[in-house]
Amino acid sequence: MTGTLSDRLADYSAVARSLGVDAVALVPGPNFTRVVHHPFMSNERPFLLAACADGRAAAIVPNLELQSWELVGFDGPVFDWRDQTGYAEAFAGFMDYLNADSIAVEGQVMRVFIHHAMTAARADVQIVDAEREISALRMIKTPEDIEAMRIAIQISERALERTLETIQMGHTEKQIEQALVLNLFAEGASDHAFRPIVAAAENSARPHAEARDVPIKSGDALLFDFGARWGGFCADITRTFFVGHVADEDAELYDTVRRANNLGHEIARGGITAHEIDDAVTSVLEASPFAEYIRTKTGHGLGREVHEAPYIMRGNRMTLPAGTVFTNEPGLYVPGRLGVRIEDDVLITDAGSTSLTTFPTELRVLEC
Repeated sequence: MTGTLSDRLADYSAVARSLGVDAVALVPGPNFTRVVHHPFMSNERPFLLAACADGRAAAIVPNLELQSWELVGFDGPVFDWRDQTGYAEAFAGFMDYLNADSIAVEGQVMRVFIHHAMTAARADVQIVDAEREISALRMIKTPEDIEAMRIAIQISERALERTLETIQMGHTEKQIEQALVLNLFAEGASDHAFRPIVAAAENSARPHAEARDVPIKSGDALLFDFGARWGGFCADITRTFFVGHVADEDAELYDTVRRANNLGHEIARGGITAHEIDDAVTSVLEASPFAEYIRTKTGHGLGREVHEAPYIMRGNRMTLPAGTVFTNEPGLYVPGRLGVRIEDDVLITDAGSTSLTTFPTELRVLEC
């Protein structure tokens, strides 16, 4: 989050030059917010910011957002439009100003109707998907980014402990989820990083479960996957507990996941590839008696989005530089019985790695 608006726009001008295109165009989302430091919404109204390879910049802004746009400090041309008259004329002026034969866009973020509006204004323009190159600018976190993530994680961990202290036998997954949500905001979250997952027993074997009106009972695994958002950045934490007591086989399964998680911390360092991390972590699970219960890769990047580059999976040979934050979240999922996942948010450093999460991973039985 360092530098001026001009500096941040210059980053995308440099991406345009490296790709051999005339401009990079951004729509509201994490890359847009990285530039303007204001969370504009993505809705039915086109909103566009372009950084040209030659250093120029321009924007299309809905008229009702002009007062908020003034807070950004943007000094390039702004093509505004109103609901009553439509946005075709704004796109015509914008595309004429850019005079671009080729424009790189975020393929995972830009919507089809904006693509069509660009080509309607200039039929011969080439639209290039540069999601990887554009989003790569967010992969290396600044000290300010990391501090925001630390705060989001600390809020999340405090909220989790407060929630655990109130759980009683017979509480439902939904009741526990509601308590967690309240505690997140009580501890200072500005928003959720994503909808929390609270899942017990056989529901915990679904990696993306939804909370049910089902009471927890003795012997259940109880999985929490959640995170606060603070300062525009996300936390993403998973811990699995047991209610009342834990069966020996379940304790062994938990220990297997914990050993895999520990190895992910041990090997993470600047210069390692995403493939190498996932291969090592997954190999621990594969060497166990529970290999058939592997369902997921080791993790993903974390920052302004809860899922972003790099993706920690076999076959991804991307090198992870210092400043990368990723989730280390091995898991085992036994259909119809239980799932165990342990997830930490890990900062890659030149010397190795640092876990931004500090909530203990030792097996914990909740005495409800």
